[in-house]
Amino acid sequence: MPHTITDMTTVALAATDGMLHFELSLAHEVFAAAPDGVTGPWYDLTVCGPAAVRIGRFRMEPDAGLDRLRHAGTVIVPGWADVDEAPPAGLVDAVREAHEAGARVVSLCTGAFVLAAAGLLDGLRATTHWAHTGELAARHPLVEVDPDVLYVDNGRVLTSAGKAAALDLCLHLVRLDLGASVANAVARRLVVPPHRAGGQAQFVTAPVPDRDDHPLAALFPWIIERLDQPLTVADLARRAGMSSRHLGRHFRAVTGTTPLQWLLTQRIRHAQELLEQTDDSVDTIAAATGMGTATTLRRHFNRTVGVPPDAYRRTFRSRTR
Repeated sequence: MPHTITDMTTVALAATDGMLHFELSLAHEVFAAAPDGVTGPWYDLTVCGPAAVRIGRFRMEPDAGLDRLRHAGTVIVPGWADVDEAPPAGLVDAVREAHEAGARVVSLCTGAFVLAAAGLLDGLRATTHWAHTGELAARHPLVEVDPDVLYVDNGRVLTSAGKAAALDLCLHLVRLDLGASVANAVARRLVVPPHRAGGQAQFVTAPVPDRDDHPLAALFPWIIERLDQPLTVADLARRAGMSSRHLGRHFRAVTGTTPLQWLLTQRIRHAQELLEQTDDSVDTIAAATGMGTATTLRRHFNRTVGVPPDAYRRTFRSRTR
């Protein structure tokens, strides 16, 4: 009978020859140590692989063998450098065994090819770096490959797109396990936006407005300061000094999503922080986040986060007290 693992914060990071050092280093940076000011529980990270591995131009010695994967609550498989070659059979078998033992299995970038080879993506929606989605779909026709999203969360199997999207998925895991405020603390340490939803587009013309003279540079902080207000697209367009249609084009180019979807994401993120950090009622939080009523907040929160606000508060308040 498979051993069921309940502690998702026991993390095994797979490391074998041919992996991409960026994704491996990124995962290590997120899960190896808590950011300053976070005093609650943190992850127990083990790097698992053969006796010595070559990651790009670097040589490293893992902490444990690949057999350790099946003892972890979360297994992370970084990107695979040469997708034209089949991933090592030993890695594929170890990942499959870990999943059978109850682990949550996560791929970053082309690590999805390892999960697919293990049969873990059959019948599921999944993603990988946009440049390799066609190859993943062709090689594994039972996988529903989505080339457009940042990451896909199927519960016990999660996949991300390439490079920066791998960080989005890692922050998503922290948010699921330890709450929004902790995930935001990690994002602040890494100097990245705290939350890009998995459904946002992989490829956007400008991931962030990196110039002070960008048409939306001043709009984003203006919105964040007014989440308690019933903002409309017309309000945002008026503030930005452009038409609603022009605003929509700029928003999709910068964020990969629409103004209203982006605004809803910020409202939900703020609601998560208030549920974790205050004793305010759901009605009060609904007003503070611009949702209007508790019913509206509960509907959007449940659909976005997957649990009702009250259940979310019980989970994450209990971890910090």
